Amino acid sequence: MSEATTTPSASNADPVPNGKTAVITGVNGQDGSYLSELLLRKGYTVIGLKRRTSTISTGRIDHLTNHSRFILKYYDLHDGSCISNILMQYEVDEVYNLAAQSHVAVSFELPEYTSDGICNGTLNILNAIRTISPQTRLYQASSSEMFGDSVPTSPMGFNEQSPLQPVSPYAVAKVYAHQMVQTYRKAYGIHASCGILFNHESPRRGETFVTRKITMAAARIKHGLQKNLRLGNLDAKRDWGHAADYVHAMWLMLQQDIPSDYVIATGETYTVREFLDEVFSAADLGSWEKYVIIDPRLFRPNEVPYLLGDSTRARLILGWQPSYNMKTLAQAMFVSDNCMVSTGGIIY
Repeated sequence: MSEATTTPSASNADPVPNGKTAVITGVNGQDGSYLSELLLRKGYTVIGLKRRTSTISTGRIDHLTNHSRFILKYYDLHDGSCISNILMQYEVDEVYNLAAQSHVAVSFELPEYTSDGICNGTLNILNAIRTISPQTRLYQASSSEMFGDSVPTSPMGFNEQSPLQPVSPYAVAKVYAHQMVQTYRKAYGIHASCGILFNHESPRRGETFVTRKITMAAARIKHGLQKNLRLGNLDAKRDWGHAADYVHAMWLMLQQDIPSDYVIATGETYTVREFLDEVFSAADLGSWEKYVIIDPRLFRPNEVPYLLGDSTRARLILGWQPSYNMKTLAQAMFVSDNCMVSTGGIIY
């Protein structure tokens, strides 16, 4: 079984090029890989930008590297000349800024690295578009972490008007980038939109993130390769959706005549404990309590206790709808990881 059987994917047929060119920073990440697939299916030429590393880190996009309309280049968030050179070399219609050190817990250990990449990386892109290619449209990856420990004013959850109260270096940096995009949009008329995406997962999620950590551990436990799973706060509540659904929302934002900001979420919130229930039920392992060890080292210095998104505006204006909820997402992620563990291979 491949992941394509459990995620919203499209035909392998190669469509006629539509003449559009898109740049994706962080292309080898979860969202970058799904977005690349989506844009290639729509006939785009995709210029994927990845950070240079000493180890191969292209597993999520290896199946795209031989595509005639997929171009892979090196990129560094801290080097403003990178994006300027790309915009001078190509006629770019759309830029999707997805690159970031996105692990919240790691941002407490590497606050300067996290902040500099997100803040200055976004500012470099805005200035490059303003001075070199003002017709280029920009998508900025904002985050539900920006809401922090504030309380939603609506029973439907956080929306585009909810107050931002970040409680991590990652979230603080995302607020800076979010508001800088708004500033440039207003001051210079740049077509730039921010997607305030709530937690979105998939079989391509990094294994250090709690959802993938759980589904991978359940698969390994099922096959006798692991005995226990160490986790932190099980009471944190999150609005979980599928990354493939959410990258479609990114694309929809840049097809609008008027740029704006949109919350993208399922409108349902669950605890980590409930995610565990779904995964261990799918694995037919019985109670997860037999396997989970609570490790105080895995608690964040500042915890975001509750996230629930109100995506009414995106549904009305963009016509966007999620096709996955937490339960179907958890099941799909476990099925993929169980298949990977049982075959000893990586399946994308």
